[in-house]
Amino acid sequence: MITPQSPILDYLFNMDFFFHSELTAQDPEIRLSPSESQHLSRVLRKQVGDTIVILNGVGGRASGSISYLDPKGSIVTLLEFEQFSPPAYTIHIAIAPTKSNDRFEWFLEKATEIGVSTITPILCQNSERRNIKWERLDKIILSATKQSHQVYRPVLNPLTPFNEFINEHPKSLIAHCREGKKINLLNHSNSIPHSTILIGPEGDFTKEEIEMALVNQAQTISLGQQRFRTETAGIIACHTVAVNATLVKN
Repeated sequence: MITPQSPILDYLFNMDFFFHSELTAQDPEIRLSPSESQHLSRVLRKQVGDTIVILNGVGGRASGSISYLDPKGSIVTLLEFEQFSPPAYTIHIAIAPTKSNDRFEWFLEKATEIGVSTITPILCQNSERRNIKWERLDKIILSATKQSHQVYRPVLNPLTPFNEFINEHPKSLIAHCREGKKINLLNHSNSIPHSTILIGPEGDFTKEEIEMALVNQAQTISLGQQRFRTETAGIIACHTVAVNATLVKN
């Protein structure tokens, strides 16, 4: 029997997590996708009767028992369902994809584990990578969501030109390496429950891009005294906001 808001048992920490976007509290059972079913049966070698956890990516989490095992579509009978409220803060990182795919994929994985809400790859004047494989990157985010037991799956937006993004997201926070007056994100983020932070490419934002951001009421921020790689700056920004938000909550 599915009971909304019922507590999920502590042993969930050691359970294997799966994803089903249409999972609801009213479902007596669900059929997993072929990719999830293959991982269930061929990689993890689960058996009928085993218990797993399913996420829907929008705050829903359920435990269930495998009732039918098939690599093309296994069936899970749901036992308990719990709906989690959205976090009190959101983190939107707009970041230029790095020249190295591995480094950008590492950023996506770690930002997801930390608790990023939205990621928008942005195309800048100094961008060394001018295209992305959205499907592959979204799979990396999904895998990290399940691995870190996040009940809310981060949104990955399409690659967006910088000028379009900044026009649609005024009052963002922009991190760059040029001289000028900056506020320290560490001291600033605890007062902003919903942060949108722009991280530039290896060659940094251009002077024109920074001026465009300022015209759109962006605030210039500092991430520290060091000079960071793009993916490192993205992680630091995400972690700073997440930690400050947690401290404020507590």
